[in-house]
Amino acid sequence: MFESISKGLENALSLFRGQGKLTETNVQLALRAVTQALLEADVNFTVAQEFTERVTEAAVGREVLKSLDPYQQFVGIVYHELVNLMGPVDHSLHLRRGELVVLMLCGLQGSGKTTTCGKLARMLQESQWRPMLVAADLQRPAAIDQLKIIGEQLGVPVYSEPAGAGAVKVCQNGVAAARQADNIDVVILDTAGRLHIDAELMQELEQIDLKISPQQILLVCDSMTGQDAVNSAKAFNEALELDGVILTKLDGDARGGAALSVKAVTGVPIKFIGVGEQLDKLEPFHPDRMAGRILGMGDVLTLVEKAQREFDAEQMALQQEKMMRGKFTLVDFRNTMGQIKKLGPLQQIMKMIPGMGKIAEVMGNSDIDPEEDLKQIEGIIDSMTPRERENPDLIDISRRRRIAEGSGTDPADINKLLKEFSQMSGMMQSMAGMSKLQQLRQIKQMADVGVFNPGADLKFQKNRSDRGPLDKRAEQEKKKKMRKEAKKQRKKNRR
Repeated sequence: MFESISKGLENALSLFRGQGKLTETNVQLALRAVTQALLEADVNFTVAQEFTERVTEAAVGREVLKSLDPYQQFVGIVYHELVNLMGPVDHSLHLRRGELVVLMLCGLQGSGKTTTCGKLARMLQESQWRPMLVAADLQRPAAIDQLKIIGEQLGVPVYSEPAGAGAVKVCQNGVAAARQADNIDVVILDTAGRLHIDAELMQELEQIDLKISPQQILLVCDSMTGQDAVNSAKAFNEALELDGVILTKLDGDARGGAALSVKAVTGVPIKFIGVGEQLDKLEPFHPDRMAGRILGMGDVLTLVEKAQREFDAEQMALQQEKMMRGKFTLVDFRNTMGQIKKLGPLQQIMKMIPGMGKIAEVMGNSDIDPEEDLKQIEGIIDSMTPRERENPDLIDISRRRRIAEGSGTDPADINKLLKEFSQMSGMMQSMAGMSKLQQLRQIKQMADVGVFNPGADLKFQKNRSDRGPLDKRAEQEKKKKMRKEAKKQRKKNRR
């Protein structure tokens, strides 16, 4: 996601490394690179131009802070302007208990509108709302059947009528059926799209808007179409006065031009983003988090929210308790990997963690496939007996050969896994008693030595010169404690 613009901005911002202060000359040099990065990412020309002008004004007109180097200061300015460019956003759909709310989804054919209706219905279900889908796309032959299949998957009712009915009438009858049902809170209208914007499409949508008066009109745009998505958003907004935009296929959009341009060109906020084909892959759009991702700062908040949705809290609490008691086994390790896989591809997860974007990029450019490595590790652990998983020390040469044969690997792979698990579990156990700040530093240290890359050859610090900041801090605390004890002992001796 956004690889093109992230790399372009990174190259532009790197021009400040080693500079003593911000000057008009080095700012202009960097801004030319920023403008080029934005245009190459298919950002609207006017939007790119105005963005760089605001950054220039803020950078040149700002007093240089002694505590910040030019690189940090300029990154902060670009981050602030990116947030302003994409926001603010109101994610609320203005739903009200006890009152039927109608949401109308529109968009061009092929934008993922019907699937997005299902994703939105699922999101509402998770918040204890009771949605109903209305199949009002009568232009695409498979649209009604597709919506019915989605409805069955979610357990959501779908209102449809035989071929020949008008879209406006279907919407009216669908809303009337929802009112009579008494167990529906939200009606989602799946309206027709075209391969291009035309008068017939707009007239039909305007009639639905006039007759139904939906509380929210949301436009579904394919982010991978770049400026075409922005242009269609502008045309739809002029005809319907949109309340928000849903950008689909953002997980496959390497440029990001649509996400950076839609709000600035149309004035309509991006409310949600589609990040996958599955019905649970719809997320609220947060400009600050997206700006952080673009600048390589990660997105911890979204990662935490994903974890809260996907992880088994009871199982994780049990595993943490076992770690604190030094009882973290290969069974727990495998269960933890299973939960992490629920969050998505490992490289995408790592990009959400500050400081690990580069590591994820290196992994992506190497021959190592972390997903395949995880499968191999799972296969090795599954080939062990219950006793071996609980107590890896039992695994001798003959057992390694048996496990290797059962998992289709080499005995050397078993030996490597056991060695790395022993080293990693020790580091994880040491984190149990740390503060959150210390844990983050330890995670960074673990990333530096390759803990999060299953295919890496881990090189843990062995001598004092190679020790990380936490090792040195622990040694300093130990020496400090020893000095205090020695001081107390001298006082006792004087008495």
